[in-house]
Amino acid sequence: MEKILEQGTVRNVMTGFRWKIAFLIFLISFVAYMDRVNLSVATPVIMQEFGFTKIDMGFIQTCFFAGYALMQVPGGMLAEKWGLRRTGAFAILWWSVFTALTALAKGKISFAAVRLLFGVGEGPVFPSLGAATFKWFNNHEKGKASSSILLGTFFGPVVGPAVTVSLMAVFGWHAVFLIFGAVGVVLAWVWHKYAVDNPVDSPYVNELEAAHINAGRSASTIKKTVAPWGQFLRSTQFWAVGIQFMVVDYIMYVFLAWLPLYLTEMHGLSLKAMGVWASFPWIALMAMVFVAGYISDKMANGRNSERQYTMRTITAMIGVAVCSLGLYIAAHTPDAVMNIFWMSVSLGALGFSMSASWSTVISLGGKYTGSVSGWMNLWGNIGGVLAPIVTAYFVTNYGWNEAFIATSLFGIVAIIAWLFVKPGKALVSEEA
Repeated sequence: MEKILEQGTVRNVMTGFRWKIAFLIFLISFVAYMDRVNLSVATPVIMQEFGFTKIDMGFIQTCFFAGYALMQVPGGMLAEKWGLRRTGAFAILWWSVFTALTALAKGKISFAAVRLLFGVGEGPVFPSLGAATFKWFNNHEKGKASSSILLGTFFGPVVGPAVTVSLMAVFGWHAVFLIFGAVGVVLAWVWHKYAVDNPVDSPYVNELEAAHINAGRSASTIKKTVAPWGQFLRSTQFWAVGIQFMVVDYIMYVFLAWLPLYLTEMHGLSLKAMGVWASFPWIALMAMVFVAGYISDKMANGRNSERQYTMRTITAMIGVAVCSLGLYIAAHTPDAVMNIFWMSVSLGALGFSMSASWSTVISLGGKYTGSVSGWMNLWGNIGGVLAPIVTAYFVTNYGWNEAFIATSLFGIVAIIAWLFVKPGKALVSEEA
């Protein structure tokens, strides 16, 4: 913002640099998911070039999620010990290097190794972004701040298929990974320059904005501390938030890993047509995440702000239920247009559960948001490890429709888990 001159006096206006950080969070999560979806889109070409089977590609996709899952809890701990600035920048740089190295892979083992190390690099990124949403935003802004992570993750798959297909048509599939690797290196530098650990230390944040960000916090929530893991592991809430996210991410990664190939095989779409149609479910997901974040912040600023926590549980459960129902109907819908419609309903509804999950991480974790988000993402990526290979098994042995039916039934586990999450009850009091 600017300074306003009023009758010879200068009145300071609160800066809005935190929203630039929110946009940077969006960009990082966007590129992270572009780097994931690129392999899915290039799968038909890579399978043909190297003679890979669906099981082979499922194994390669699973290697990414294995590395990613293994680094979730350590990544959250690093974000709290080293700070979100250094941890985030290093992780972005690491993952970008291995994104580029995907172009040099020559067979199943080298593809698997590169994607495993790519996953290791991405592991600490989202705990760092989760920590940034806690450190950089007022308590009443965390719904929109969390949505900046989710909107980026889902905007990647919206434009990823079309962009990847276009780049492949002009330069070949190898260039896709080289280009996005270079983009990531630039983002690592930008994050290190602007995303400081404490907004008070930023030259772009004035006193009014710093006071606004930290309003309602005690000094203990700002200093670096080590999470009480023993207390966490004895908490039913802690386990429940992880288990529900395992299911939510499992469903999402089935879409991410296999939707492009499904559309080309089951509906006979060309690569170009697939690049367009595969984006619609992700557009629906983005829209619902935005709506959910807006509603969450509205309720947080309302007279009865405690209602937001009850509504998170309700909307998350409804979201999973509608997602499962939509996917089940899609599996029984042979028409391509209606199939995409129900796929979009399914993935779109998942947005309410996604938004509720990331907002809940902040209310459960507080100053330990990095560790709690790492824990939740660990479970999410156990779902990511399972989704590619389990789906490949079902498709190979039973068919695409049966694979989607099995996926839809898995949603029941998440609905039950949400009964135990209790988003309004922090895992540790702020004074602890």
